[in-house]
Amino acid sequence: MTSVSTAAPVRAGLGSRAIDAVAKWGFVAVTVLLIVFFALTEPAFATPENVFGMLKYIAPIGIAGLGVTLAMTVGGLDLSVGANAGFAVSIAAWTLVIAGQVGGIAVGVVLVSGALIGAVNAALIVFARIPDLLATLATMFTVVGLKLIIVDGKSISSQMTLDDGTTAPGRFTPDFLWFDRGAIGPVSVPVLLFLGLTIVLWFVLDRTRWGRALAAVGSNPEAARLAGIRVRAYRAAAYIGCGILASIAGLVLAARIGQGDVSAGNSLLLDAVAVSLVGVSVLGIGRPNAWGTALGAVLIAVMVTGFSMMGLPYYIQDFGKGVVLLVALLFSFTFRRRKTTIVAGSTTAS
Repeated sequence: MTSVSTAAPVRAGLGSRAIDAVAKWGFVAVTVLLIVFFALTEPAFATPENVFGMLKYIAPIGIAGLGVTLAMTVGGLDLSVGANAGFAVSIAAWTLVIAGQVGGIAVGVVLVSGALIGAVNAALIVFARIPDLLATLATMFTVVGLKLIIVDGKSISSQMTLDDGTTAPGRFTPDFLWFDRGAIGPVSVPVLLFLGLTIVLWFVLDRTRWGRALAAVGSNPEAARLAGIRVRAYRAAAYIGCGILASIAGLVLAARIGQGDVSAGNSLLLDAVAVSLVGVSVLGIGRPNAWGTALGAVLIAVMVTGFSMMGLPYYIQDFGKGVVLLVALLFSFTFRRRKTTIVAGSTTAS
């Protein structure tokens, strides 16, 4: 009996460490293996130009994913980020081309619109007490419809002919286009913007009392309230912040497209949610975090770029994204639960 009770904790300990290693490093290992595979099969993949281009491509998705991460931190989810980004594209184009304003004004209008959409979500979720999925879904449809109403259902471009037969007075100005086409040294502005916002969100969530309060609200709102945390205020702030980040993603998209494409942002939601959920599994952290979301965005960029270089069709890319998300969820939940079960079993056996 003594040998059995001694061996069981040993086996359980080894199993727990193995599963812990898989949960902690499995996602990183998958990313590294994909990079090595594409670098060996496609020589152009590892060139500096392709690496920076890949990061530039993923920047809007990553920035929107940071917004979703912020909402997830307080225990919610924002389904309106794609519509918010698309609205930013249209409202920026309208401000520049139709209203004939300068780039700085357009940037301000975009940020204010994103904050307002976030505030609407906050009011519906925090004060009207509508479940976050239903509230942000309603906001998503409303914003998509409002975007089409503002632009009369048409894409906006420089020198376009207006309904009265005149030519639009404005254009996409160089200072606005700089948000996608500019660079500081070899690094493009979208990459620097994504990196900067990742650092800011990481610092706020992990190094400030506000971040700890947000995490407490997401973990146990009632306990947070009893501890003196203003739960409603923090939840509202998270959704407003998410709205602003989504509008920044739309700002980069608008500068990239150079026109008010009414379909812009349609596919952003799924990718933004995917990189946020994938980020939960990074290094076994098991909670929303900025660096995990950034790495999730990098993995999506690696997959899309690698598959494109191999000449694979777009639906293979979507399939690959789904597989990666499933693997990440396994790392985040199944393996962690398995580890807990093993640890509990070893305690009982001893």
